[in-house]
Amino acid sequence: MIYLHDGHIRSLGIDWGRLIGIVEAVVREREHGTCVSTAKTYLRYGDIRNRIIAMPAYVGGPFDLAGIKWVAGFPGNLVRGLPRASNAIVLNDAQTGIPFAFIRSALLNGLRAAAVSGLMLRAYMEARQPEEVSLGIVGWGPIGRLHLDMCADLLGARLKQVSLFDLRPIDSQTVPAEVRDIVTIESDWRAIYGSSDVFATCTVSSERYIDEAPPAGALLLNVSLRDYEPASVFGKAIPVVDDWFEVCRENTDIERLHAACGLGEADARTLADVVCRDALLDMPPCMPIFFNPMGLGVFDIAIAADYAALATERGIGVQLEDR
Repeated sequence: MIYLHDGHIRSLGIDWGRLIGIVEAVVREREHGTCVSTAKTYLRYGDIRNRIIAMPAYVGGPFDLAGIKWVAGFPGNLVRGLPRASNAIVLNDAQTGIPFAFIRSALLNGLRAAAVSGLMLRAYMEARQPEEVSLGIVGWGPIGRLHLDMCADLLGARLKQVSLFDLRPIDSQTVPAEVRDIVTIESDWRAIYGSSDVFATCTVSSERYIDEAPPAGALLLNVSLRDYEPASVFGKAIPVVDDWFEVCRENTDIERLHAACGLGEADARTLADVVCRDALLDMPPCMPIFFNPMGLGVFDIAIAADYAALATERGIGVQLEDR
């Protein structure tokens, strides 16, 4: 068995094109019915804000591997100087069930989140074909920073403006040097929201705060899933989800829209609709797109396996004895 941690993942590098390609391939395999995953299991005890989530999955086709993601979210860790999220993945040989890799990496969790957003952003750019993009990010934690890195890589010269906001002060030195000259740090999310072509919420907000209609034609990457008041988006943006049954629970914005406004599965599009059926081409260009990715274990397993294979090939990681 090979063991990998964040340092190993960083040394292997981040190739956004490769990661987005993996997510796309898994979406297509899932659409073909070659993937298996159960609904996430949430373990809660003590402080109800805390949770540890189990995500077992099998990815078929050329991947042909199984595994489980075990990810903890403890918001109170931030005041302790500890990471809010902790992530572990075990990979199993699909034919024998024998574990062959153990990866403890919060970075991997963020890479998966940003790669899924990247797949949606790529489809948005292909469908809408804007010449330039203004990007807004609310939440400057690890997920927000990875989203900026992904967007900068994917958009290249078309990224003309980046606006950031966080409740905590943002140190400009934490902004990558290559985009620092186009970045502004704002004191209110509203200063970003109305002027962004692509707007990503990457927060750990305990309360919904976005109460305004989105700008025409914008892509809303609702990564944190619990930032929008239902009235701000109902009938004003087209919802897109990775999986309806996963995302319509656990107090997500989609569940709130379902309960408060009657939003149903038939009212939303899926990531598979976007990737496999070019669903964005059928949407009016002026209509905002409201993307809500709950996060599917099949993506995590496939990306983790790719890093495990690269690590083995390059002799990176720690080999563990099985006896």
